[in-house]
Amino acid sequence: MSTVGRGQPSGDTIAALASGAGQAGVAVIRISGPAVPEIVTDLIGRLPRPRYAVLAAFFDDQEQAIDKGLVLYFPAPASFTGEHVAELHGHGSPILVDLLLQRLVALGARLAGPGEFSQRAFLNDKLSLDQAEAIADAIAAKSAVTARAAVRAVEGAFADEIEALVAELTALRVYTEAAIDFPDEEDVNFLGDGQILGRLDAIATDLAALRRAAGQGAGFRDGLRVVIVGRPNVGKSSLLNRLARRDSAIVTDIAGTTRDVLTEQLSIDGLPLTLIDTAGLRDTLDPVEAEGVRRARAEIDTADRVLLVIDDTAGLTRDDQALIDEFANLASGSGLTLIANKSDLSGQCPGACEIGGLPGVRVSAHSGEGFEALGQHLKHLAGLDDQAEPVFVARRRHLTALDAAARHLVDARQVLTVDAAGDLVAEELRLAQNALGEITGRVTSDDLLGEIFSSFCIGK
Repeated sequence: MSTVGRGQPSGDTIAALASGAGQAGVAVIRISGPAVPEIVTDLIGRLPRPRYAVLAAFFDDQEQAIDKGLVLYFPAPASFTGEHVAELHGHGSPILVDLLLQRLVALGARLAGPGEFSQRAFLNDKLSLDQAEAIADAIAAKSAVTARAAVRAVEGAFADEIEALVAELTALRVYTEAAIDFPDEEDVNFLGDGQILGRLDAIATDLAALRRAAGQGAGFRDGLRVVIVGRPNVGKSSLLNRLARRDSAIVTDIAGTTRDVLTEQLSIDGLPLTLIDTAGLRDTLDPVEAEGVRRARAEIDTADRVLLVIDDTAGLTRDDQALIDEFANLASGSGLTLIANKSDLSGQCPGACEIGGLPGVRVSAHSGEGFEALGQHLKHLAGLDDQAEPVFVARRRHLTALDAAARHLVDARQVLTVDAAGDLVAEELRLAQNALGEITGRVTSDDLLGEIFSSFCIGK
């Protein structure tokens, strides 16, 4: 594991297209590294004034213009990566972009790998690790809510909360170490004076609030993968169409109409949802339908939630109960929700309910009644508050690190109140601090860095 200092990026200079690929009005090429001043001078004949846009021609080795556009130069360390950086704003022709990149490589740059600019910014202490991740999340945001939360994380909303907790832990560790080093100080009982316990509980309270906020941020970032299953003709495809607000799936009265997996991407109040409609689950001799049933069961294994649709006019049938029994492992893990469809025909009141001892929602895919309650149910499953959008985005690895920090605080309280063992308290506080450091990158492994930045797009 590496700690503060993070190591140093390689001394070479990298270049990549930072704007979107394909034809466009403008293309932006980013260059970062020690050779940027020389490369820019060779390319346009001079080095521009720092942080001022200048219009210039981009020349090849025969002094013929490849393109003409704006050039911006940011000398180190006042740049995104902390290195010398230049941006070339030219015409968005893939051919011109390729020619310009070839020229940069000939002048001494190399093509950047995925996320390499952001990785250099992290290594040069320009970004914390969670801020670097938030850049990728902002680019990939599927809703306005998630985009705003990602931008707040880029600006440091999450990192600031983590650093505040780390500062509290550091101060408490200093106090605890004093209790260990001066156990016989007259008139002072460091371990028993209540100071450590009170401050420990205050940190635990702050951490609990941060875990709730991070849980909301992760819910909005990751969304839910929801698989719709049930017997034939209970209204699965109608349910999908109502949620998607368009006729995505074919709906007929003929059993077995849906034979393949159908996927829809949508958002409920900013929560990204991947909805998967499947073939009706039943035994069949039709080889095509049987393959659809097999694929439906395979999708269930990847779901965050399974919606088992039943016909409310028939109630919970023996076949429905057989499916519930089949999904018993999902039910015990709160992975199954029963959707009683056709409430307009059954006369039952739509909304949240309990069916056969399991959580359920009674709806009418025909009239739309009950779908507001279904949306609230799905948001609740993602751990989202009904009132507010997330303060920042978070990832599953962040939640894991926060959970680990919370466990160490619980253990610290245990050894303090039961064993009065100051050295063990200090060790648990150190471990909690390290867990938080994994989020910002103060404590991290090279393997983790490689995994994170490899998921970025080129040029970021």
